[in-house]
Amino acid sequence: MLALLWLPFLACLVLTGIHVYLGLHVLARGVIFVDLALAQVAALGITLAFLAGHPIQSDAAYWYALAFTVGGAALFSATRVRRALIPQEAIIGIVYAVSAALAVLVVDRAPQGAEHIKQLLVGNILTVSAGEVGRLAILYAVIGALHVAMRRPILEISLDPDGAAARGRTVRWWDFAFYVTFGIVVTSSVRMAGVLLVFSYLIVPAAVGALLGSSVGGRLATGWAAGAFVSAAGLWASFAWDLPTGAAVVSTFGVLMAAVATGLGLRALVRGGLDAFRATGLAACAAIALAGALLVAVPQMDHHWLTWLEDGVPAVELVFLTRSERETWHDSTEGLAHGLSEFRRLKTLQEDVRWGRAKLDEEHERRLRQFLASRGEITAGDRFVLATLRGRARERQRFWLGLPFFLLGTAGAYALARRRKRDG
Repeated sequence: MLALLWLPFLACLVLTGIHVYLGLHVLARGVIFVDLALAQVAALGITLAFLAGHPIQSDAAYWYALAFTVGGAALFSATRVRRALIPQEAIIGIVYAVSAALAVLVVDRAPQGAEHIKQLLVGNILTVSAGEVGRLAILYAVIGALHVAMRRPILEISLDPDGAAARGRTVRWWDFAFYVTFGIVVTSSVRMAGVLLVFSYLIVPAAVGALLGSSVGGRLATGWAAGAFVSAAGLWASFAWDLPTGAAVVSTFGVLMAAVATGLGLRALVRGGLDAFRATGLAACAAIALAGALLVAVPQMDHHWLTWLEDGVPAVELVFLTRSERETWHDSTEGLAHGLSEFRRLKTLQEDVRWGRAKLDEEHERRLRQFLASRGEITAGDRFVLATLRGRARERQRFWLGLPFFLLGTAGAYALARRRKRDG
């Protein structure tokens, strides 16, 4: 595992180092999607190079992407006007949408267009080489040194553009310098990691740093730590569960952001005292009432809260089934459990063969693939039976569960609202 993942992890650390710093500037400027827009402009350049016959990882494709990105940087620096009729964020959104549409039109003319789009979106960081990581680290070190040299005007324009203009800063030219260096970073990163991963490394660690840190240094340190942790966790999850690497890391970023938001919400709840707990209780009661009302009105829809409850306590569903339906439920549940267990065992065998931990001849590999496909069809039948039984249970639960939940939630919300009004 370490032999396979240490280079991708090193590449992720290189991405973290520069992107967290640039992300703090992006958050301060309020141009959250500028990275996504420039990444898509770079992807359009790579797409045109691909259509012209150049491989995606070639130097020619890189220079195509860089030329397009510099053009986008010039556009964004020129359109940053205070009190403009059209906000700059709208222009960024238009550039992103048009670039994405043009990339689709161009790639439609290229062979294997779907694979090309997939690679641009999620990249393939697992295949990165030591030379690529080294070149990227040197490039980002040079750009980092440039930003250290011009940190004062860049920070002033990011944090206080009106004050910087009043002090005589040439905002447009400093903006151009920022966006050009930013575009070089994005172009270089997209070719290796893909659009979604680059955007996540830019925004999520910087947002975590902004939420947890008060100073620029504290935010940088927090963002770097968050990026390193997510890189390790995402790569491990990708290896352990055989997931696409880029998508796994981006999803891990989402989990981290949700965890930080939950922690800050709980802290605010504790600090808010009794009034905050009443507001939370009011929202919970309203959610219970809404869930009950939807179960009564539309029992056929997906009621995820009830599904989770039934998965944990099967009796909640079984009590609403007839005796013969319960027998069918037990048979299908046992068949599904056995099928999934066998499927996982054979899937593990297939992965062992793929990674060289086990050996099978070509005939047995073919039979294994066929058996896995047929096993999937068998489990699909059991799932269909269980879904049908669950639908019958829902029709009987609508009044025995839905109506009490609706009345209980409504009564609780009404009582808490009256108490808040009286205390306020």
